[in-house]
Amino acid sequence: MKKLKKYLGVAAFLTVIVGLFALSASAAGADPTGASYTAVADNVDLKTVATTANQAYFGANFVWVMITGFMVFFFQCGFAMVETGFCRGKNAAHTMTMNFMVFLVGAIGYFLVGFAIQYGGSGGAIGLGSGGSALNAMVSIPGFGGIFGYKGFMLQSGGTYDAGIYALFFFEMVFMDTTVTIPTGALAERVKYSAVVISSFFVSMIYYPMFGNWMWGGGWMATLGKNFGLGNGAVDFAGSSVVHAMGGMMALAGAIVIGPRIGKFKKDGTARAFPGHHIPMAIVGTIILFFCWFSFNAGSTLNASDFRLAVVATNTMVAGAVGGLVAMFYMWARYGKPDPSMTCNGALAGLVAITAPCAFVPAWAAFIIGIVAGFLVCLSVPFFENKCKLDDPVGAISVHGINGMWGILATGLFADGSYGAGFNGVSHAVTGLFYGNPSQLVAQLIDIGVLIVWGFGLSFLWFKLLDKVWGLRVPPEVELEGLDLEEMGAYGYPDFQVVKSELDFNTDSNAEVKELKNIKNILVGTKP
Repeated sequence: MKKLKKYLGVAAFLTVIVGLFALSASAAGADPTGASYTAVADNVDLKTVATTANQAYFGANFVWVMITGFMVFFFQCGFAMVETGFCRGKNAAHTMTMNFMVFLVGAIGYFLVGFAIQYGGSGGAIGLGSGGSALNAMVSIPGFGGIFGYKGFMLQSGGTYDAGIYALFFFEMVFMDTTVTIPTGALAERVKYSAVVISSFFVSMIYYPMFGNWMWGGGWMATLGKNFGLGNGAVDFAGSSVVHAMGGMMALAGAIVIGPRIGKFKKDGTARAFPGHHIPMAIVGTIILFFCWFSFNAGSTLNASDFRLAVVATNTMVAGAVGGLVAMFYMWARYGKPDPSMTCNGALAGLVAITAPCAFVPAWAAFIIGIVAGFLVCLSVPFFENKCKLDDPVGAISVHGINGMWGILATGLFADGSYGAGFNGVSHAVTGLFYGNPSQLVAQLIDIGVLIVWGFGLSFLWFKLLDKVWGLRVPPEVELEGLDLEEMGAYGYPDFQVVKSELDFNTDSNAEVKELKNIKNILVGTKP
């Protein structure tokens, strides 16, 4: 007891000493409020003030673009969890790794070639400094418009070693990678891993950059307004068409070429449901995507001082929320239960649809756009499955393809003329049909037409070629057993017994999958 009193006495003495020292050490010049930081010295000249203002302006823009780019990269986690959760456990390692691998391949393909093709003649982003003027090389057709750029290969050619260009590359690269990821959902559970590697190079180096140049890189669709008087040209603020619909069109082409999973359709033509093995994982993935979507859309201002970013973020929230709510209530009313997977896809559909018009419409229009998206995804998924006999395990065609097009169309309808003056070199703001400018709708319809011809057409030809030369689909015995061990060399769940059902066997009631006849056993380890 005496020792305890002694220790307490020593502690109290030390506390008093430290307190007195802290009080005496308080510097007279300290400013706990920070108010003095902005005080201007008497001897500061105008040049110093201008330099400081420029540093603050460009510094804020760089931080904004980079941080939102970091957040968009986290899309990969969201997509990986959604797709893996919606697929069966025997393919978990394969599906999850695909979603990581496409980033690795896509980043390198875009670095080597894709960025230069997309932005090599764009002039850069004005909010990221004057160095973007080095991006001034475009192959064009006189009287028509730009086709592709050719400066910025490996971020070196043509004097493109510039901080602003590097920031633009980083931000646009993670957007491109979303397009690379989307088709993996439609091909899941029967696609060769090696085929996805090859396809990811194609997307990041040719497929995406060319279309991206036409819309965002100063190419011919962007100049439809300046050259032909069609509104502000084809307008897509953050990527309903450039990112999502292009991925959706490739998902559609891939699903057609690869064919359905074994057992998906019965001989009488009816479809079987393949339950996802981990719906909670898919829901968490959807929440991650929703959160990152604020950066996806608002970050597309490329400018921290553009106050419109608040409108963009709010519209994004409204459309995504009502899209999920509509899908939930639709499924609840029609089938008696609020389907978790369709609730997720409804929210994602609303987010995809608002991505193009998010900067150009008021909140009430975002609400309408989200409502339509929620209905569209619920109607589109069974249409492609039951009418078209296409097997899309995660609904990528409907979420990204159909609703990406709806977002482009909605821009031409609901843009209210309050934002976008100077967009694509046109002096007036972006204004849609409902506010008196039908020509903007025409430009948006041209965008949709190009999506179908270039997006679907080229990717269909690509998958046909890849299937013939390399092989797109794994052998049937590998598909039935699961892709994890044969394709990846490791199980996703080695410590758990994956329960098999009738869907893991080829029964007499299954419809014939004619695409199995085209299988090429090129990879070591596949069975002849």
